[in-house]
Amino acid sequence: MTQSKVLILDFGGQYNQLIARRVRESKVYCEIKPYNISIEDIEEFNPSAIILSGGPASVYNEGAPRCSEEIFSGRWPVLGICYGMQLMVHYLGGEVKRASHREYGTISMTVTNHEGLFKDISAETEVLMSHSDFIPQVPADFQITAYSDNTPTAAIENHSKKLYGIQFHPEVILTVEGKEIINNFLFTICNLTADWTMDSFIETTVAQIKAQIGDRKAVCGLSGGVDSAVAALLVHKAIGPNLTCIFVDHGLLRKNEAQEVMEAFEGKLGLNVIKIDAQEQFLSKLKGITEPEEKRKIIGNEFVRIFEQGAAKYGQGEYLVQGTLYPDVVESGTDTATTIKTHHNVGGLPEDMTFELCEPLRNLFKDEVRIVGSKLGLPQHLVSRQPFPGPGLAIRIMGEITEEKLEILRDADAIVREEIINYDKDKKVWQFFAVLPGAYSVGVMGDDRTYQQVVAVRAVGSEDGMTATWSRLPYELLDKISKRLVNEVDGVNRVVYDITSKPPGTIEWE
Repeated sequence: MTQSKVLILDFGGQYNQLIARRVRESKVYCEIKPYNISIEDIEEFNPSAIILSGGPASVYNEGAPRCSEEIFSGRWPVLGICYGMQLMVHYLGGEVKRASHREYGTISMTVTNHEGLFKDISAETEVLMSHSDFIPQVPADFQITAYSDNTPTAAIENHSKKLYGIQFHPEVILTVEGKEIINNFLFTICNLTADWTMDSFIETTVAQIKAQIGDRKAVCGLSGGVDSAVAALLVHKAIGPNLTCIFVDHGLLRKNEAQEVMEAFEGKLGLNVIKIDAQEQFLSKLKGITEPEEKRKIIGNEFVRIFEQGAAKYGQGEYLVQGTLYPDVVESGTDTATTIKTHHNVGGLPEDMTFELCEPLRNLFKDEVRIVGSKLGLPQHLVSRQPFPGPGLAIRIMGEITEEKLEILRDADAIVREEIINYDKDKKVWQFFAVLPGAYSVGVMGDDRTYQQVVAVRAVGSEDGMTATWSRLPYELLDKISKRLVNEVDGVNRVVYDITSKPPGTIEWE
């Protein structure tokens, strides 16, 4: 039986990756492609349905992103979200105009037709709007199926051609019945099958790795985190002893981390793991460097050079296996998305690299990776290990990296992690760590004036790393962390707590 597949066309909206997450949560496979993908490429992908994302542009402006008009011919069921809806209207003879004021936030929407897209949806439902254009005239053969006080055309449909448009964002949790609306499109309208599971992913991916690498050899950059570990297990399942895992101690790890990684992986899970000490190499390259993007690219470059040296020494590996995830790719910039920050394993790789890349997790979100890890037998304490960036503490120290700063941050981070782990028994906090912002403050300790480092504490909740909310830790816990940091870490006299969510911030400070 042919697998159900949804094609999501990316018009540059901020919530586009959440659309993919919601579709996959419903166990339907999907991929995000640029809006200007050709009809030939769409036919090759063979989608069961197409979703058009939102975006910041206005369809009536010159140079606005446009997909092929053939998409609206009735060959595929189509759901247009926000800009996607406006583009559908624009192509099919309706009218899109500038609104007198932008509408952003949750509003109450009235549903007037409960067939198809709004089956079993409340007559009054809360949705998230984010737009500055509106639709005064819908195309012929389209029916308005929902409205709000400020949006007379909140949803439209042409049931005979299975073309649907909504002005709101069903993919965000602020749209109360958004999941149900997406499921109505997938299953009620498109009659898709919920056949995307991590078991099927493992089976398909192992076959793809065998086809890609064959009987050649590969090296895997093993960091100790869940992403690289799962990538290694998948590739090992496909090519067995032809995989060599290389753990690089770049001097930017957390307290005792190098020892813990080797204890967790050396001689276990069937993996061949080799440790390379490269602290001096990395720190000498980073000396005097303060710009975050430059740090990331230096680290990415050095990783590859060490892997190349290791591959030559331990078996001439032709492939480099990385635990790159979809959020890494998105934040590093795509054809339609802005570069937020270059991830060392995406945009930080040298152009003259001798390896071919093998990235089996490139299209997965973090929660999907954890499921795959469990199914492959990865121990639970490694499956649930919180994310730690490849550049390590280098992007948690603002400004130049020095041994003194690294020592301060290691000690501070160990205290932060110990206290939050002891508090967070239910593991509701996604990620937590200490940061050195590069600021100094005046303090009084033992009746003497001090002028020492400020430590920032960061703790966030998230599902996938694409968005995050700062964690409301109790004052008593923050007080305990603050007192321990000031009293136990030499060189620290002030502690602050980061209460910025993502967006507008990112989880890491650099």
